Amino acid sequence: EDYSALLSEIGLALGREDIPRAASEQRPDLVRHALAGHRALLVLDNLESFTPVERRQLYDLLEALPRTCRAIVTSRRRDETAARALRLGKLDAEAAHQLLDSLGQNWPPITKLTAEERHRLYAETGGNPLLLTWTAGQLGRNKGRCHTVEEAVARLQEAYRLQKLDEKNDPLDFIFGDLLDTFTKDETAMLAALSHFAEPASVAWLLPLAELSETAALTALDDLRDRALLVEDDATGTWMLPPLAVRFLRQRRPDAVVTAGRRLQEEAYALAVQHGFERAAPFTKLEAAWPTIEAALPLLIAGDNARLQKVRRALIVFLDFSGRWDERLSLTQDAEAKALAFGDHANASDCAYHTGWIHYRRGQVDAVFACAERCAKHWQQAKADPHIQGKAICLRAAGLMLREDYQAAITAFQEALAVDRSQNPQSAEAIELTGLAEAKRRSGDLSGAQADWREALRISKKIGYSEGAAAATGFLAQVFLDGQDWATAERLAGDALKLSQGVGRQELFARDHHRLAEAMLRQRRAVEALPHAEQAAAIFARLRSHELTEAKATLAACEAACKSG
Repeated sequence: EDYSALLSEIGLALGREDIPRAASEQRPDLVRHALAGHRALLVLDNLESFTPVERRQLYDLLEALPRTCRAIVTSRRRDETAARALRLGKLDAEAAHQLLDSLGQNWPPITKLTAEERHRLYAETGGNPLLLTWTAGQLGRNKGRCHTVEEAVARLQEAYRLQKLDEKNDPLDFIFGDLLDTFTKDETAMLAALSHFAEPASVAWLLPLAELSETAALTALDDLRDRALLVEDDATGTWMLPPLAVRFLRQRRPDAVVTAGRRLQEEAYALAVQHGFERAAPFTKLEAAWPTIEAALPLLIAGDNARLQKVRRALIVFLDFSGRWDERLSLTQDAEAKALAFGDHANASDCAYHTGWIHYRRGQVDAVFACAERCAKHWQQAKADPHIQGKAICLRAAGLMLREDYQAAITAFQEALAVDRSQNPQSAEAIELTGLAEAKRRSGDLSGAQADWREALRISKKIGYSEGAAAATGFLAQVFLDGQDWATAERLAGDALKLSQGVGRQELFARDHHRLAEAMLRQRRAVEALPHAEQAAAIFARLRSHELTEAKATLAACEAACKSG
């Protein structure tokens, strides 16, 4: 169909057989005159099939329609017109049922769907009207192979996995295919860059991947947005490529996606190595770079082992301190599997150790023991530094403490301490003294715990280990809380909070706020205690720490005391 043929069809619909017979240049005026005597709604579909010149001619016609007439024009491309543009987004359930009813008028298999089957189609397509149309249209097609909704959904999922389908019956091509040949080189580069980000991305993150100037990049993004391919957030200045479009681009423009991915890896590696390996906050550079690094991690995990392990070591403290425990857990688990695949048992052991501590902080006893066992096994196979052996023993001791077998935990921590003292890594000695002191405290030996924490504090100050000093000071406050010396506990917890703020570790913030809340509450200062209790509960909840239960109890007690006056 073209513009002239469209005018002929409108003329025939109005009962004007003279319009198709008229010269092409006369038809627009004839159509306008014919419409003048009617109250009509013109519904014109698939405008993208017209040439730019024909689209302009159609808009000129529509702008001069009689007052009694209106028009709805659908297109997969966005045009700059005076019309009111409505983007077709997700349908609600009722609208989806109405669409299926309409489709069923021309496709009998749809009329036989049960309510449950209709809901399944809606859920699997996410309410996307074009995808719902395609999937429902599979019923009874493909030489009779799609008899049921399950089979139609399976075909949709097959397309998502990018397996070969009939090119004339591809859901992604149905939605995006007509746009493929319209992309310029710059637009393709920006789409390929965006395809690697699961979250909205700023232009600054995309420039190194597309290798464009900011002006060229923004021009390409604006053009893509105008065709409703991208989602733009004006408030944050970010852009996002919807998942369906990402799948389509990876299928139809794989070379561009691979090129952008290679640049993304290089950019993320450089950022991690240059700004990583920090031991204390602020992590200003890494915070700014994190979206790029996060987007690159799947590619780095799939790539070279040595490069992945270096990135892991660069990021491990940042991820821990900033509260990105889920990201740290995922990275160390993937890096351990990668290391084993390359026979790199030393790095595999270190990964298992760091994985185990996240499980410990979340109270997952069996997972801690499994990690400790793997850590020791990998260490033996690597024949590595004996210091790694101390890590494995320390992790097992932490598992015993979670299991409330405190005497066994004390023995294991002492064993780990003996190994590390023979190697003279004093920061490790401070960590193991802290664990030993906590096991003693939980067993009821407060004087022994206080002595070990004071020794850990002395070592930390001597070697400039600020994290260790902050942690030991906080744990000393806990000893005085247990001994009901509320004033001393409050003073030490306040000191610890100041030290923790210099370190920047979220877990330490939460603990110190919790201890301050407890000390103040015990001194009948619930109003002062409440903000600290709220802070502690919020941070522990975000971390999904096993310490959240106690923090919630303290918060509830503060709230109750405030209400009672």
